Amino acid sequence: MRDITDIPKMVEDREAYKTLEAPFYTDADIFKLDLDVIFKKQWIFVAVEPELPEPGDCITVEVGDTSVLLLRGDDDEVRGFHNVCRHRGAKLIDEASTTIGNIVCRYHGWTYSEDGELILADHMGSEFDRTCHGLRSVHVRSIAGLLFICLAKDPPQDIEKFAEVMTPYLAPHDIANCKVAHVSDLVEEGNWKLAMENNRECYHCAGNHPQLTVPLSEFGFGFSPDEMDERRSEEANKYVEDIEENHARWEASGLPSAEQEFLSDISGFRTMRLPLMWEGESHTVDTKIASKKLLGDFTDPKLGGLSFWTSANSWHHLMSDHIVTFSVLPLSSDRTLVRTTWLVNKDAMEGEDYTLDNLTQVWKYTNQQDADLVRIAQLGVAQSGYQQGPYSKFTEPHVESFAAWYIARLADHFATSKPKATKA
Repeated sequence: MRDITDIPKMVEDREAYKTLEAPFYTDADIFKLDLDVIFKKQWIFVAVEPELPEPGDCITVEVGDTSVLLLRGDDDEVRGFHNVCRHRGAKLIDEASTTIGNIVCRYHGWTYSEDGELILADHMGSEFDRTCHGLRSVHVRSIAGLLFICLAKDPPQDIEKFAEVMTPYLAPHDIANCKVAHVSDLVEEGNWKLAMENNRECYHCAGNHPQLTVPLSEFGFGFSPDEMDERRSEEANKYVEDIEENHARWEASGLPSAEQEFLSDISGFRTMRLPLMWEGESHTVDTKIASKKLLGDFTDPKLGGLSFWTSANSWHHLMSDHIVTFSVLPLSSDRTLVRTTWLVNKDAMEGEDYTLDNLTQVWKYTNQQDADLVRIAQLGVAQSGYQQGPYSKFTEPHVESFAAWYIARLADHFATSKPKATKA
């Protein structure tokens, strides 16, 4: 394992199609760098609009050492603020979700409007200027109901391209008229990049995900028909034919389906609608819909699954009947929170139109299986015997894309700031 003394040199030396050097997964200084360069400068996915269905609804999100509150105002807009009082720094909202009028600090009663303006601060004297002490705002962008935030003063502008490409794909699923059926927080004992890398390939799926590989084909997640044995090549070729046939049908009905890939962009992302196996309706163990009430204006349950990945911290699966979103939030160099949210039609009734067990079963099993894999990956990269290994060009191209995107963000950071050693 190389001694870490010069992180910019490690970034410069990164070799394509090889795993990252161990310190990128284990070192506390690189973890802090990740927070500063990725999670405090990039657009990251944190929530869905149905988590704030009514004016006054508020949620909090912890991003490393930063707490953010999101509040839906009376004008129906969602705004974001640093969750810190401008008086003496108390945390304003301590609950994960609540409903409020104004934002009131319980410590000394400083009160802020839904715009973050300080409207009440007793005992501060006649010369005190309230206009200089409003809440620090956080950039918020809703893309067809998926909420992204950026903590940077000047966020990456390619979010406009991101929104332009993705809105037509997401909009038919009508996230605004969904409700949250269930949320699961799972702490994985591994670095956030290992969680992301694990998601970017299905090389591991057949041997580890017996529930997931019922509705999903591994060939839709990075596999190439080339360099495969004959049986798999036949299966892969059949899957490619299924994609072409279904894409033609879905596109003809006004449902965007073709692959869109912008993984090298600053807001790197990729999307594609993929056919599902067997009954081909949803991510369930029998592959049939989990909820009787379909989303939006859908009448056909067999619309495959729209998969949508972002390079910073998320992936999403949208079916005809429900939606599953995932956000990755780093806790430490070797601990990561993976938050999974299941959405259904807002008129769907639990117990009548769906059951939570059937709705959540596939991904609850899969998330725990992935957490187990991330744990052993973290144990491995922390050992003195770890050496960088090769990514498969046939099954792991999207892992390489993520690693390249990550290294490019660090390289951009060092190119625009004075290089300095970050560890004595």
